Formats: sequence, structure tokens, C-alpha cells
Amino acid sequence: MLWVILIPLAAAAAAPLLHRLLRAHVAAVLAAVPIGLALAIATRLPLEPGAAWTEVLPWIPDLGIALAFRLDGLSLTFGLLICGIGALVLLYAGAYMRTDSRLGRLCGLLLLFLGAMLGVVFSDDVFVLFVFWELTSIASYLLIGFKHEKQDARDAARQALLVTGAGGLALLAGLVLLTIAASQMGLSTDQVSRISALTTVDLSGHVLFVPALLLIVLGAFSKSAQMPLHFWLPNAMTAPTPVSAYLHSATMVKAGVFLLARLNPVFGESLLWHLLLMATGAVTMLVAAAMAAGQTDLKRILAYTTVSVLGTLTMLIGVGTELAIKAAVVYLVAHACYKAALFMIAGSLEHATGTRDIRQLSGLFRAMPVTAISGILAALNMAGAPPLFGFIGKELLLKAKLDLEYLGVVLILIASLANVLLIALALVVAVWPFFGRRCPGVTLAHEAPLLMLLGPLLLAVTGLFVGLIPGTFDSALGSAMATAISGRPIVMELKLWHGVSPVALTALGISAATLTVGFALFLRLREWLAHIAIAVARIGRRGPARVYDLLFASGLALAERVTRLTETGSLHQYVRLVLLALIVACLYPLIRCFPVVSQLSSSWHWHEVLLVLLTLVGAAAAVFSRSRLSAIALLGITGLLIAVLFALFSAPDLAITQIMVEALTVILLVLIFYRLPQFTAFRTRLARVVDALVALAAGTIMAGLVLATATVHLSPTVSEQLARMSKPEAYGRNVVNVILVDFRAMDTLGEIAVVAVAGLGVYALIKLKRRRRAEEGTA
Repeated sequence: MLWVILIPLAAAAAAPLLHRLLRAHVAAVLAAVPIGLALAIATRLPLEPGAAWTEVLPWIPDLGIALAFRLDGLSLTFGLLICGIGALVLLYAGAYMRTDSRLGRLCGLLLLFLGAMLGVVFSDDVFVLFVFWELTSIASYLLIGFKHEKQDARDAARQALLVTGAGGLALLAGLVLLTIAASQMGLSTDQVSRISALTTVDLSGHVLFVPALLLIVLGAFSKSAQMPLHFWLPNAMTAPTPVSAYLHSATMVKAGVFLLARLNPVFGESLLWHLLLMATGAVTMLVAAAMAAGQTDLKRILAYTTVSVLGTLTMLIGVGTELAIKAAVVYLVAHACYKAALFMIAGSLEHATGTRDIRQLSGLFRAMPVTAISGILAALNMAGAPPLFGFIGKELLLKAKLDLEYLGVVLILIASLANVLLIALALVVAVWPFFGRRCPGVTLAHEAPLLMLLGPLLLAVTGLFVGLIPGTFDSALGSAMATAISGRPIVMELKLWHGVSPVALTALGISAATLTVGFALFLRLREWLAHIAIAVARIGRRGPARVYDLLFASGLALAERVTRLTETGSLHQYVRLVLLALIVACLYPLIRCFPVVSQLSSSWHWHEVLLVLLTLVGAAAAVFSRSRLSAIALLGITGLLIAVLFALFSAPDLAITQIMVEALTVILLVLIFYRLPQFTAFRTRLARVVDALVALAAGTIMAGLVLATATVHLSPTVSEQLARMSKPEAYGRNVVNVILVDFRAMDTLGEIAVVAVAGLGVYALIKLKRRRRAEEGTA
């Protein structure tokens, strides 16, 4: 399975070069990559519930991290959506940006994102999953900020990166805690499939269970735009339409939902898991649908409705019953199909008319009949109208909530209100742009090119086909996907009509009522739109986005203040700050290990103590010396005493190296400082006292670190091997010298280069000073 991930990454690297050769045809050629991958993945169909293929390759064996991949019903369904919709988006992008010189870069970034998403859904090792998770954040940052010459695109990209990146850090912490808890329960592994073998009952008693759950959920919520971390997704609509169609239908925003579904067998029996997901999902579902009703930009309408559906999926996973899992499976696939189609249609409308303002789009059916038919089918799928696939998902959703008795009433009420708004908005998307009197500003509208029509039409027809023949889905994918999410066998038997039963009739009645009320709201929405938009804008200015803006502005102000305090241009100040940071970072760990370090003192001998005292006296004499030359000599003596210590502790090669370095250092420093004036007391007494305390603390910390390392017993394999290889392979008996000039030759060369560059810089400054003096003398 690794090759499935590496192929699109390689194609992404080659995309800019291929664009130079193929120009506008590059997207069609690169679309063959996800098409081929989709066909390769589809060879596993039909997939039996519970069936899975695994692949494990060693990566970092010392840390127990392997490139572990797993293909089951959940990952296979996501893989098909990622590759299938990715191919259609690439074809769409080739026509949408046909004359744009940046088409190759866009295709490369889309393929980079495709490979990262495949890595997320196929990874079975939690740390490999995290690597690809963060790669999706980086790729989305580049895609959202694709039009980097625009300020709003840069702001939106940075906002998405900060929110999802912070969530990624929370996710990493949660995954680490989860693996620690699993290892302490007797299962030392990083593989999700093996951790899932531990039931929630086994893990829930562990002290790290709740923190791991909260951190993982936070990471998933940030990626899938759950309240209150939803605001980055609508702002990301500054990206080109192909990016929006891909990221916000089947890939990035679904990554959080995928993670919740993947870890549901681990946390699924926890009451905290159920309550957190149900509450957050329900609030997100309703609030996002209400926010969508106040938008006038077609892509922002689709963005907020996407947030609403993501809330629905989160809520269904939180409910966790068999019907809820089935509803989540259907809802997820249906949403990926119709939302990708609607985003592409929004781009086609903008491409043809130059605007996405829903108030300025009307009467385009005759000019764009294929686009209109595709849009109507996709919007009806979004509304959950029969006989489309979205209708089956909505019926399952209502049945799942009817199973919950008292809590189900509340969830049904919230879902019904959200569905009413989504139905009205689906009708807005389907009716307003294509029917009625054409606006004067869009008289030159024309049908989209063939490649821009292919994706929306194919996805819209897919929703209709699967809705009419749902057995093709549940037998091939549905049952296996539901089983992977629930962790127990589930058999799906989807039908448009399940016969007459109290639950079925109740769900059908609620569905009919929401369709009726949604249609009534649609009829009044045009005259209410201005008032709703004003209310939504006011709420938005005081919502989570405002908190983000305040935190971001505060962070910039704090950074500026810290910079003014620390970046003073004084080397003395920089050294002091570095030492203080070292002291703060190391003080607590050293205090923790002090009892172990203190035991080392019992093995010291009197002559060793005497050498240490003489070394300290030499260092102190150098500090209080009034002459630079005497200070250099005293420091040289200190270095020689340390060399004697090395010799006493059976390290003659290190002692010889130390003597050579000290001798060379003393000679160089004498030559440099010989012509400099005597010490001048340019600092106050208080400043000198502070510096002395900082120096004393830093020296104590360094001594403590050296002693602490003596308590750590590492494997002697490397040192023994270097000692054995020193004479036969490097022809040297001094192991330290051999390491410096042979085994670590490139490292030593780099250090020499740094010193040489610094010397050249000093020489240039001296020459410049002499030149200025000469110029002043001639003047």
C-alpha cells in the first residue's frame, strides 16, 4: 500500500515540469494517476465485513515505529472517494485554469494533498498517521493561499494552518498518551488496529484515558471544523474553486470525521465520548445551517452547509448505535458526491458570469442547461429528496434518533430545524441561479467546457443511481465500512422504502414535514435574506473568529514587545538570555535526579577533588584578573588541569586532544588580544553581580548535566565499535582524533567552515576600519 501513497507524491513533484511540456493538457495527463489508483483500490471490491489487508515495513525500529498500513472498509471507501473525486477535480481544474501559468503548481499541490490524505486513511501506525495528518495541513495551507498575491488568501491560509496545526499538536499529545496507556495495559504497540482490540472498559480505568480522549477529539474537531473551531473553513473559500471542491467535500474536512470513526472502537463505550460528540455535533449542525442562511456568496453558502453536515456526522458517530453508524456511512458518501458537484457548479457559474453573488444569478438555465441539470440533481440530493441517495441517509438519521427515546426527541428537533434550513438553501442553489428573469449583468453567460461539466454531472448521476439501486453500495462497501467504524459486524440492507412500520412512518412523516417547511422558507428567503445577513454578520463579529483575531493580534503585540526587550544589539545581553533560558529549562529535571547524582560523590578520591579545586581557583582568578593576557594564561592553566583529569579517568587520547586545543587557543588569543587595551569597568556593580550569579548558576547547571549523564547507562555498542574500527580502518590510535577527522569528518569540516567564515568576517571588518582611518587621514 505504500506505493499507492508514493505515486501521487512523485507525480506532484513532476507536475511543474510536465506543465512546461504539456501546458493546458497537464491536468488531463495527471488525472490518470488518481484514476489508476482508484481502479487499483477497487480491485478489492466487494469487501466482506471485517475483512482487512495489512502491510508493515520497518521505519524506526529503535522507537518501535513502523510504516504500518491497513485497508479495510473504512479506509477503502475513503480511498475511492479521495482518488475518484481527485481525478474529477484535476480534470475540472485543467479547464477552469486552462490559460493560467500556475496550473502546473495547482495540479502538483492537489496531488500532494491527495497523497497525504491517502496516507492518513491507510495508516495503521498512530505516528505515521500523524505525519500524514500534518502534511495535509501544510498542503491545504499552500492550496488555500494559492492566490498569494491577495491579502485575504494569505490570511485565510494562515488561519487554517494555525487552527488545524494547533489541533494537530493536541492530536499528537493524545496519541502519545493513548499508546502509553495501551502499553501499560500490556499491549506495547502503536498500531491502531491492535489498540482497538483493547475495549474501552480496559482503558477507561487508566489515568491517561480521559486526557487522551479529550486531546484526540480536539484534534479531530479542529480539522473537521466543529464549533467553535469552524470559522477557518468558510474563510478558506478564497481558494480557487477546484481546491474548495476537493478539500471541502471528500478530503481535508473529512479527515477529522475519519479519525473519529477510526477510533470509535477504542472510545465507543465511553460516556464522555458519546456526550462530547453528540453535543458538539448537534450544536455545529444547527448553528452552521443558520449561518449559511445569511450568506450571499455561493461558495460560502456551501461552506457553512458543509460545516453543518460535518456536525451531523460527528453527532451520528457519537450516538454510536447500529442505525446511527449506518446513517453516518450513507451521509458521508452522499455528502462527498453532492458537495463536490455543487462546488464545481459554483465555479462554473463564476467562470461563466464573473460573480458568485447569489442575488445576481438568475435565468441561466437556457445558457447552461447541463450545469443546471447537474446542479438541480446535486441540490436535491443535498435536500434529501427521494429517490436520491441523500434521502436514504436522512431517513436513517431520523430512525437512529428515534431509537434514543428522550434524548432522541431533542436531537430530532435540532436535526429537523437544521434540515429545514438545508432544504431551503439547497433550493436556493438549485433554483435561483437557473430560473427566473436573467439579471442584466450576466447576459454573456455560456455553458462550461466539457471537462468542467464531467465532474458535476457524473457525481450528480451517481447520487441518483445509488439512491435507486442502494444494494450496489451496501453489498460492495457499506457493510464493511459500518463494521470498521463500529468494531462489530453490521450488515447494511439499504432500501428506498422499508415497508410500513411505526418507526418508518414516523421518519417519513418528519421527512415530509421538513421538506414542506423548507420549501416554505425558501419562498420567503429572498425577502428575508438582507435581514438574516445582517444578523449573521453581527454574530460573526462577536463569535469564535473574533476570539481568534484577538489572540492573533495579542500574539503579534507580545512578540513585538519581547523583540524590543531582547533584540538590543548587545552580545552581552544575548549571552545572558541564552544562559537564563538554559537555567530555566534544566533546573527542574536536575532537581528531580539530584538524589541519584549525589550518590556519585562517594566514589571520588582526594587527588581528584584537589584537581577540581585547583581548576575552580584558576577559573576564579581569570574572572578577577585585570589583564587580558593573564586571564588567557589562567584559562589555559584551567584547561590543562582538566586534561589531567581526563588522563586520571583513563582517557589519554582525550587528554592529548585537550592539551593541543588549549595550547592553540592560548596562542591565538594572545596574538589577538595583545594590542587591545586594558579591561575597562563599563558596567555598574549591580550588573556585574547579576552576571556573576547567572554565570554561577549556568556553571552549576552544566556541572549537574555532566554528572547526570553519568547516571544514564546507554548501550556501549557504538563506542565499542568506534574503538575497534579506529586502528584498522582509520589508521589512528587516538579514538577522539579519529572520530573528529574521519568518522565525523563532514561535521568537523562544517565547524571549520563556520570558524573560517567568522575569521573572514573579522578580517573584513579590520580592513574596513583601516580604510576609513586612511580616508580620514587623507581628508
